[in-house]
Amino acid sequence: MNQPSFSERLPRISFERRLTAPWWLAWVIPIASVTLALLTGALIIASQGVNPWEAYKAMFMGAFGSGFGMAETLVKAIPLMLAGLGVSIAFRMKLWNIGAEGQLWMGAWAAAGVGLYLYPAWHLPPWLAITLMMLAAMLAGGLWGAIPGVLKGVLQVNEIITSLMLNYVAISWVLYFVDILWRDPGGLGFPNTALLDRAIWLPKLTWIPFLPPGNRVHFGLVIAIVAAVILWFLLNRTKWGYEVRVIGENPDAARHAGMPIVRNIILVMIVSGALAGLAGMAEMAGVAHRLQRGLSPGYGYTAIIVAWLAKLNPFGVLLVAVLFGGLLVAGDQIQLTMNLPRSISDILQGLILFFVLGGEIFSRYRIRIR
Repeated sequence: MNQPSFSERLPRISFERRLTAPWWLAWVIPIASVTLALLTGALIIASQGVNPWEAYKAMFMGAFGSGFGMAETLVKAIPLMLAGLGVSIAFRMKLWNIGAEGQLWMGAWAAAGVGLYLYPAWHLPPWLAITLMMLAAMLAGGLWGAIPGVLKGVLQVNEIITSLMLNYVAISWVLYFVDILWRDPGGLGFPNTALLDRAIWLPKLTWIPFLPPGNRVHFGLVIAIVAAVILWFLLNRTKWGYEVRVIGENPDAARHAGMPIVRNIILVMIVSGALAGLAGMAEMAGVAHRLQRGLSPGYGYTAIIVAWLAKLNPFGVLLVAVLFGGLLVAGDQIQLTMNLPRSISDILQGLILFFVLGGEIFSRYRIRIR
């Protein structure tokens, strides 16, 4: 009788799709993924001759160990909250909106136009000017999101490519206004627009008890919380939210049920872009108070990681955005105190996304060894 060969004696590993996933996997896999990402990051930090434990401790204390650090963390988290909510609703429908960064810039541009020109020309009251800035930002971001939505719904063009490429178009468009058309002649050569009138800056939330006086946390935090509540209600308590979920989970069943798939694709991309545009308005009117280069250090891209880690849950997005806001603040902290490059925080973000996406395999498939 022939003996099995060496390759035949080796165990065979295969992936079998899960019919139902245990409830605990939804918690264990993200925690394990983030833990592995931090361990990998520790190896990178150690390669720089720094104790990883001390580095992580300094990062945590810099972001959450003081009232000032917590305030700066919330400031960084606000645009991540709004942009994360935007991409999460698109992801619910399996629409991969990678264009939140461009939509954020377009929202900031539209809001700056209202604040710099419409507000003084029409002598608007400040509350009305801020409201119009919000509406203009949502309109600009929504229209920018509608472009890949129409291309996807009508022509079946891949929305990943179109939304991503539109980021570069949007940033170049806005910087043209910053550098040339709206450039402040009194800016001493710096490519910025003039400052908004102080009356239409987003109000500071000085009443939060655990934050120090004079902190930079602004009304955008309230806007993000309200947006999360509205989005949760729309997705879980309305017919439209039901259609969005069904189309994302089973487009064939949605089509047979007579759901308007093309219309919903366009509408979801508009809502997604509008929320990202609102993030741009909040950053411009609440922090920078003008349109300028470097307005966003990549909030629209980081929002993708935030949405995935939050499992596309609106309230989860708020929490994860705070954690990633702390990671951005921590990058500055370790650069100042431990002489590590600030890009360490960017590496950690990438590692977290990599391991979280890899962990998703185990929530959908089980490993069989034969």
